[in-house]
Amino acid sequence: MYRLCLSDEGNVSGPSVECGASSVTRVSSVGNDVIDGLVANVNEVNFSGYIVCSISLWHKRLAHTNVKNIEKMQTKGMLKYDSKDFEKCETCVKSKFTKKPFPSVKRNTSLLELIHSDICELNGILTRGGKRYFITFCDDFSRYLHVYLLRSKDEAFDAFKRYKAEVENQLERHIKILRSDRGGEYFNQEFDTFCEENGIKHERTSPYTPQQNGLAERKNQTLCEMVNCMLNQSGQPNNLWGEALLTACYVHNRITSRVIPTSPYELWKGKKPNLDYLKVWGCVAYYRTPDPKRTQLGARANKSIFIGYAQNSKAYRLLDIESGVVVESRDVEFFEDKFSKDEENSSHTTPTSTSREILPPPPIVEEPRRSTRARIEKTFGEDFYSYLVEGTQKKVTREVIFSINLDDDPKTFTEAMTSRDAPLWKEAINDEMDSIMGNGTWELADLPKGRRPIGSQWIFKKKYHLDGSISAYKARLVAKGYWQREGIDYFDTYALVARISSIRTLIAISALKGLYIHQMDVKTAFLNGYLKEEIYLEQPEGFVIPRQENKVCRLVKSLYGLKQAPKQWHERFDTTVTAFGFQHNSADRCIYSKHTSGYIVVICLYVDDMLIIGTHLEGILETKKYLSSKFKMKDLGEVDTILGIKVKRTGGQISLSQSHYIEKILTKFQHLNIKEFNTPFDSSVKLKVNSGRAVAQLEYASAVGSMMYATHCTRPDIAFAVSKLSQYTVNPGTEHWKAVGRVLGYLKRTSTFELTYSSSNGILEGYSDASWIDHTSDSKSTSGWIYTLVGGAISWASKKQTCIAHSTMEAELIALAAAGKEAEWIQDLLMDIRLWDIPMPSIPIYCDSEATLSKVYNAVYNGKSRHVGLRHNFVRQLIESGTIKVVYVKTSRNLADPFTKPLTRDLVTSTTRVMGLKPQ
Repeated sequence: MYRLCLSDEGNVSGPSVECGASSVTRVSSVGNDVIDGLVANVNEVNFSGYIVCSISLWHKRLAHTNVKNIEKMQTKGMLKYDSKDFEKCETCVKSKFTKKPFPSVKRNTSLLELIHSDICELNGILTRGGKRYFITFCDDFSRYLHVYLLRSKDEAFDAFKRYKAEVENQLERHIKILRSDRGGEYFNQEFDTFCEENGIKHERTSPYTPQQNGLAERKNQTLCEMVNCMLNQSGQPNNLWGEALLTACYVHNRITSRVIPTSPYELWKGKKPNLDYLKVWGCVAYYRTPDPKRTQLGARANKSIFIGYAQNSKAYRLLDIESGVVVESRDVEFFEDKFSKDEENSSHTTPTSTSREILPPPPIVEEPRRSTRARIEKTFGEDFYSYLVEGTQKKVTREVIFSINLDDDPKTFTEAMTSRDAPLWKEAINDEMDSIMGNGTWELADLPKGRRPIGSQWIFKKKYHLDGSISAYKARLVAKGYWQREGIDYFDTYALVARISSIRTLIAISALKGLYIHQMDVKTAFLNGYLKEEIYLEQPEGFVIPRQENKVCRLVKSLYGLKQAPKQWHERFDTTVTAFGFQHNSADRCIYSKHTSGYIVVICLYVDDMLIIGTHLEGILETKKYLSSKFKMKDLGEVDTILGIKVKRTGGQISLSQSHYIEKILTKFQHLNIKEFNTPFDSSVKLKVNSGRAVAQLEYASAVGSMMYATHCTRPDIAFAVSKLSQYTVNPGTEHWKAVGRVLGYLKRTSTFELTYSSSNGILEGYSDASWIDHTSDSKSTSGWIYTLVGGAISWASKKQTCIAHSTMEAELIALAAAGKEAEWIQDLLMDIRLWDIPMPSIPIYCDSEATLSKVYNAVYNGKSRHVGLRHNFVRQLIESGTIKVVYVKTSRNLADPFTKPLTRDLVTSTTRVMGLKPQ
């Protein structure tokens, strides 16, 4: 029998307490053998006698819930324990001192009829991620809770929109009533308008009577009590209250209560929760070292603290003790009776107080509270082994398979300076100010009478490698351009960027001719433009000069955020490179080329990123040296990533991949329960305009927009599906969401596809097709075309025609005219670059309509087709000038076919291969 001290007094108190085969009693906290009430030599204590599934252990696992709830759960077969011996829990006694609950009211009878919401702050203590508040949404019928962590109260509206989209999509029901207090985060025009537009009745408490929102108040109180118990028992710091709160909410939804006969989870999900995997929060745990970091010799597991359950995968969340980062893993060994505070206490030689600061539960009546916004955490599915999800810049490395930082970027200067990454943000801010001051961007001056200065703000952003690890912390000082007045502060605006088709074409030519491709980045590019207007800026936050607070910054050069900043930067860059012998490309103003007797160099500019392509390395190095002498440049060497697209060169071929971006899309929308599909669109589905209420319209637009970028860059195989879905973003229905899920399922199956260009085939060719009246609602047709070069697609489109075609031939002619315009543009691009043989041969465009071929090669009009004379003349002009030639091809071999209609699995497989899409 062992004697342990858990008392604050200096003497032995009370008889021993039996616990399994071991026995616990209070002993004196005197001398070096006993520290903080614990036996100093913990190695002598044998814990093997503890009963693993005692009611006391379940009480701790379930975040100190009421013992009656545990007994009720056993009678329902939800858990088992061997002993009913239970003594009053000291942690509960210390943590649960509350007022009596308000009288309950009659519950609703179905899900989402009434949602209770409230916002709460825990003594201003920030989480590790800088969150100060939390907001809860509680369904009245099931009592199922959702909780979101917020930085500020004004994020409450975003949290509600996220909550609404999530639950309505999962349950296929609509929220009818929202009940909250009268806090400013709920009581505003934006919130009211949103509720009215979505048919939600917003009930608010009467002034100074928060009892009317009693359920939300009590739920917040319950969560705070659970968090108090969890933090007290484990001895973890208070800044982990966010993790504890999310775990408390997770556990609460799986616990029975006095009000409902079963758990909220069962009423919400329709099935009993599995409690076998629940563990004591804050206990010591060891997780298996990931394969890339494990060695033959040495430890094969890392010590950590258990801090919660992964939201979207079957894994545990753990705080690594040594590195301080948060990981998620499913291979974990727990020591539920062991806490890190015990080991820390046992290492001291002098006794210290056993008490710690307790987070007080929020008052129920005294003051109304606010709601906050939720953070949707990301995972990579239940089959994923173990990955890093949070940590500092130095400790997030490429050795980890995937890493995702769960902290949002700071929204304000104050937030950045009070976050746990404050030193890194300070370094980023200083770098930005060094660039601004070194560039001579402004000079201090008195504000002229009658002039108004423009405000400024700091924008913070973490940049990531393709594997998800943090590459840099960026801070940008941005002028509040929306304060500018046209005709006074600016006169003209535009922003030139290279077309993505230009970038793909240049990469394809590089694969064909074995060209060098390097990459550079212009640091603080917009600071290089000269201003013609006189603009005054308030001194930036954090850098107001003492005793000169009334002065303002008179801008000499451009600054991010100004409406004319992109235009001024491009003019400066244009002047600089043309002075070095570069010439504009007539087809793309952001493509510059230089031709000498020794080499050809091409610059492709995309805002502040640029590709430098050349026939000889000498020319590229000369260009880099010149640009570095004119601007503050970052040399990135051979191209690796451009616009988030991975560029990989293997032998004589170059491939473009967005697999990491697609994984992010799938993670973002994994709550849709995405299943894999062989085709992006179901040929049996005929989408129509939704005549009812919109279903999660904002999230639908976000999903389509996310897929649109992949379509625009590297995935022509989903162009038709995404184009079709984008026509219903105003009022999407359930059928449209199912179609979105199918495209996501296809992307899940083909996420590793790369757009590949090979040096073996130097043929440039196009394909054109149309689907006549496939839009039954307005009798319009769909055009599709694609161009391939060296075995890969360089340009493509799937578009709804803007006019009604009277026949199949007319629809095909409209599509052919659009494809002809693109052919003319491609020819102009290639001829100016001079990397293609001149004169260029006619570009063949393959078409599967014999009537259309007969028409374009016949100058005679007839009565049925004279109204299409404009397009007819345009195509004939391209043919006569030698720009294109139209060639017949069978429908089964028309590569533009998948851009106008859904195809079967075999046709999808064959066409994607011809487009150059191949798995890694």
